Amino acid sequence: MSTDKFLRGAMILTLAGLAVKVIGSVNRILLSRLLGGEGIGLYQMAYPVYLLLVAVSSAGIAIAVSIMISEKLAQQDYGNVQRIFKVSIGLMALVGAAFTTALFAVAGWLVEAGWVSDVRAYYALLALTPAVFFSAVLACFRGYFQGLQLMTAPAVSQILEQLVRVVTMLLLAYLLLPQGLAYAAAGAAFGAVPGGIMGTLVLLCFYFYYRRHQPLRNGYKNPPLSVKAIGKRLLCLALPVACANVVVPLTSSVDMFLVPRRLIASGYSISKATELFGYLAGMAQPLLLLATIPTVSMAASLVPAIAEAHTLGRTDEIRQKALLALKLCTLITLPAAVGMMVLAEPISLLLYGTGGAARALFHSGPALWLLGLQQISTGILQGMGKIHVPMVHMLLGLGAKIIAVWFLTNATWNIAGAAWATNINFALAAALNLTVLYRCQLRFQWYQLLKIGLGSVGMGLVAYYVRVCLVQLELGASWATLGAIFLAAIVYVCLVPLLGIVDKKEMSQLPVVKRFWH
Repeated sequence: MSTDKFLRGAMILTLAGLAVKVIGSVNRILLSRLLGGEGIGLYQMAYPVYLLLVAVSSAGIAIAVSIMISEKLAQQDYGNVQRIFKVSIGLMALVGAAFTTALFAVAGWLVEAGWVSDVRAYYALLALTPAVFFSAVLACFRGYFQGLQLMTAPAVSQILEQLVRVVTMLLLAYLLLPQGLAYAAAGAAFGAVPGGIMGTLVLLCFYFYYRRHQPLRNGYKNPPLSVKAIGKRLLCLALPVACANVVVPLTSSVDMFLVPRRLIASGYSISKATELFGYLAGMAQPLLLLATIPTVSMAASLVPAIAEAHTLGRTDEIRQKALLALKLCTLITLPAAVGMMVLAEPISLLLYGTGGAARALFHSGPALWLLGLQQISTGILQGMGKIHVPMVHMLLGLGAKIIAVWFLTNATWNIAGAAWATNINFALAAALNLTVLYRCQLRFQWYQLLKIGLGSVGMGLVAYYVRVCLVQLELGASWATLGAIFLAAIVYVCLVPLLGIVDKKEMSQLPVVKRFWH
């Protein structure tokens, strides 16, 4: 697989991810204005439980299926490609149904036992249960298409799934709001169900379309794999990948369980603690994930690309793709981190109509870069067959986060302490991943980091002073913020080639850009 194809796949997934996140961000803004900090807090107390179950049941499936299929494609074993998919989809349907039933059964106990700190979140938890089944099935479909490097199908399905989800969320939240915040939050949570149905139907249509118009060549190069062999291989790959990828929902679950309790223990009322938690989990953290969309997409496209090169023993190709991905990750996420910190309060006012989330936004800024590094380095290690390594590192990072949340979420630091606990989590996991890659002779050129850092600082200074000037010109706070972001982005794009951050060879590999480079 060429670097062009890897980057093209990443670009397709990035564009789809941006569309999904823009839709989701608009939804978050509207939902925040509709439900307020307390209502968003109720929604966020239920949603991490759902994300945790999805992560446990299916987070590693897309990666595992894509690795298995890319390996068989590299060997031109087309018969087993189809067999892997058919067996996997059947197994995941069973797993999804089992976890859906389990969540429905234990929802009441989670509230009674205090794992969900506000009893009003029970209805939102119940509303999310059917979505677990569709998440498991969707993961298998997306892994199949990613393994074949057909990124259009998962991209379109993600966009349509999100559209249906958002429309349903806002409509039900609006209709149920007169019944109380608990029912409105439940209505918002239920949007994941019709969204999952839509995503599944779209991928089914693409599957039958590709099977008819672009069929794989028939025949087994190796003996057909048994159901037991496929299931065992799927489990061996998916289990450690799921543990490695579970960082975001587990982080959310740790925040959900510990942060409100630590705030209450520090002297805040239940209502105020829920509101502060809403600022962090419902307003700051979604912006973190928005900036890391390109790194998520690169990691998804990188895994089958690295796995194929690893299967064929192409060491130089692995090194080239891995180092390029790490560089692009830093090039994107580091300036985003600086920008969010510099314009924390203006962004909070612009998006949410309140400055309450500014503290959480500012102190969450470093997590943008650190999470991106963790995602890319994890993808490289998974593609190289070092499946268990990221899992161990993420568990160590999670342990560090739990300790940090306990000590830093106090009366002095409050929500900022919780944000820095997340920074510590991602920093430790990323550093450990990069250490392993360094020992594998995949060594990032750290002087490039200094250059990107200088460009990011320059961009941040422009953003800050331009906004100050535009506000003094009485342009309006919102327009001043947008103008500052736009001009700062232009400055950064100009600084990248001036500082020699990207060379001619790398520019010629970038999709779309290469058409105008020669």
